[in-house]
Amino acid sequence: MSKSYIKLGELASYINGYAFKPKDRGSEGLPIIRIQDLTGSSNDKGFYKGTYPSKIEINNGDVLISWSASLGVYVWNNGKALLNQHIFKVVFDKGEIDKDYFVYAVQFSLHRMRQLTHGATMKHVVKKDFENVLIPYPSLKDQRKVAHVLDKLKESINKKMDELKKLDELIKARFVEMFGDPFNNQKKFNMVKLGDIAELISGGTPSRKNMRFYNGNIPFITTVALGHTYIESKHAQDFITIEGVKNSSTKIIRKNTLLVGSRVGVGKTSITDTDVAINQDIVALNNIDLQSYDLFYLKAVLDKYQYYFDLQKRGATIKGITAKIIKQVQIPVAPIELQEDYHYFVQQVDKSKFENIVYLNKTLSSKILSQLGDAIRD
Repeated sequence: MSKSYIKLGELASYINGYAFKPKDRGSEGLPIIRIQDLTGSSNDKGFYKGTYPSKIEINNGDVLISWSASLGVYVWNNGKALLNQHIFKVVFDKGEIDKDYFVYAVQFSLHRMRQLTHGATMKHVVKKDFENVLIPYPSLKDQRKVAHVLDKLKESINKKMDELKKLDELIKARFVEMFGDPFNNQKKFNMVKLGDIAELISGGTPSRKNMRFYNGNIPFITTVALGHTYIESKHAQDFITIEGVKNSSTKIIRKNTLLVGSRVGVGKTSITDTDVAINQDIVALNNIDLQSYDLFYLKAVLDKYQYYFDLQKRGATIKGITAKIIKQVQIPVAPIELQEDYHYFVQQVDKSKFENIVYLNKTLSSKILSQLGDAIRD
């Protein structure tokens, strides 16, 4: 392999999507693809029925790159659709490049792109900076060789990911076996409203205009972090100061508190593993009697309500649910011993999941980086 590099801007043209307005989103026509539709974090797909610029149409095999909020590269394979803003469609009309190799090379370069991001609220990469990013550029023959090796590694990754999905399904099946469906209460448990066993508190965001409120040591959590079993400092979007807490409506939420997304990440749940501050899109469930309710159990019950929460979302631009809706959630009052047995079961399954995740993060990721690194060094 040669020691050559090339700028991304010398390989292709990057077509940004269209800034669809809320009124453009309907229930008929072609799907409008946003970043959350690429990452799998959206249950609210919109459609557009009307005329549109041909350049924003995407089809199977198109390479897409999200350059704002969440950096990522994707190969689209879900049929004809329309591209929303903050995503590039890659048009290979310049340098000689294998498409599969290009995708891997961009993935390899994402950590450098993150260092180029701008913006106080929504981080993004300026197109000029993006196009100046260098990737290793071996011969077309060697590009295909690297892509072939990485495709084989990707197969191994997919197998491990399938194992993780099956373990998640096992946890869900175990919950139903032990407690039934909270909606129809087959087990005939007594039911209690969530608002009767927890105090619901939402947070806020310190002013971004005052830098004294930021670069502190208090993890500031937004809904982007929700979904993990535990919320840790590493999941924080920012770190704020105690002055930022005192001068805003954000709240300090203590370790071992259950969090629920009320907007953007509606219905997503996590348990705090450290003291954190939360923004206005999160509701914390405080003062739960842990002698009567296990947090793992409550989290599993709320996860069962995800579809219900999605149906209750309201809002003209950013849809959400109210604290009142969360308070009305019915909780089966299962014996605490049964809840703790479920918690123990989840912990044992999580050990198997952890082993798979370690394999994915260390073994396979290092091999991928090694292959692309060879394209730089050799």
